[in-house]
Amino acid sequence: MITTQEWGERARAASKVLKTAGSEEKNEMLRRIAQALRTETDAILAANAVDLKAAREAGMRETMLDRLSLSEARIEGIAAAVEALIKLEDPIGEVIRGFTRPNGLEIRQVRVPLGTVGMIFEARPNVTVDAACLCLKTGDAVLLRGGKEAYRSNLALAECMRRAISLAIGLCHLNMTGVLDVLIPRGGAGLIRAVKEGSKVPVIETGVGNCHIFVDEFADLEKAVSIVVNAKTSRPSVCNAAESLLVHEKVAEAFLPRLAGAMPAVTLHGCEKTRAILPSALPAAEEDYAKEYLDLEMSVKVVKDLYEAITHIANYSTGHSEAIVTENYTRAQRFVSEVDAAAVYVNASTRFTDGGEFGLGAEIGISTQKLHARGPMGLEALTSTKYIVFGSGQIRA
Repeated sequence: MITTQEWGERARAASKVLKTAGSEEKNEMLRRIAQALRTETDAILAANAVDLKAAREAGMRETMLDRLSLSEARIEGIAAAVEALIKLEDPIGEVIRGFTRPNGLEIRQVRVPLGTVGMIFEARPNVTVDAACLCLKTGDAVLLRGGKEAYRSNLALAECMRRAISLAIGLCHLNMTGVLDVLIPRGGAGLIRAVKEGSKVPVIETGVGNCHIFVDEFADLEKAVSIVVNAKTSRPSVCNAAESLLVHEKVAEAFLPRLAGAMPAVTLHGCEKTRAILPSALPAAEEDYAKEYLDLEMSVKVVKDLYEAITHIANYSTGHSEAIVTENYTRAQRFVSEVDAAAVYVNASTRFTDGGEFGLGAEIGISTQKLHARGPMGLEALTSTKYIVFGSGQIRA
């Protein structure tokens, strides 16, 4: 049995080899992975079926089962995402800037791999492939630790990739100083908090999404209904789904009944003004406005103006994705300039906060912090830089 530390040492050794791999070598490995995923679809689905059966028996709710579930279409989508990475420019070796100092020193800032990346994530089997392939493209070794609910699915996917190429994939834990260069948790607030508090290596926070949509008094209400329904119901278990709705008091009576009729399966938790318009809404407690439901539930608050909406978002946002629906340019500009989040939308669903939708290929997560990486983390977020300096005998006075 290979220990976690041994996996870490193997990954560290692999990172030294991977950073020397050329673009064509890495792209060929990605082609092999995409082909293997398609060839081994039946075996992957069989493993996933066992995980799903166990999760249902354990009482996992339907929206979370959706995150765990794989299908032929989803595996094809994963393979297609791998192929999309092949088409993207290899960031490694890119000269970000170069200049010559008065003393003749030629200085270049060049993009390089991070080294060894640790990834801890919940029951999302697609993350196994996304993380491994993004790291492969950037020349990083990766250690993966998925949720126990997806154990068989993750193992099948990892073994599939191992058979396709020689890639370091194993299990990581929080105290791997000297092995990991960075640790990335992807999941709920509890997981991210535990990793952040327990890690002895640098952590990039991702994932928690209490995302808001504000329907302004100048909103096109038909457009607003469509946006909110999509943001809440298309995949309620993901971090870019809308969890909180703010509605300007001047349009609340016209808008809220239309919205409730358009998504009858969604349980609304509303303020007193909301419940006066929608008696079927449940009373909203303070914690409802801070909650990431990851289900067909949503908090609702009627606000008197744009300032109250922005203030509410500042108080409860997790810094993921926030949106305004309005036809007023000035109010839209104020919203995007004052709301502090990784992605801020005008007249669009928050569900677009995704590496693929942003043209980044797959993503390793959505960073909600501000250092190094923010928003969907594609290839560049998995790199660092170093300065290369050419001289001709200069010494410092």
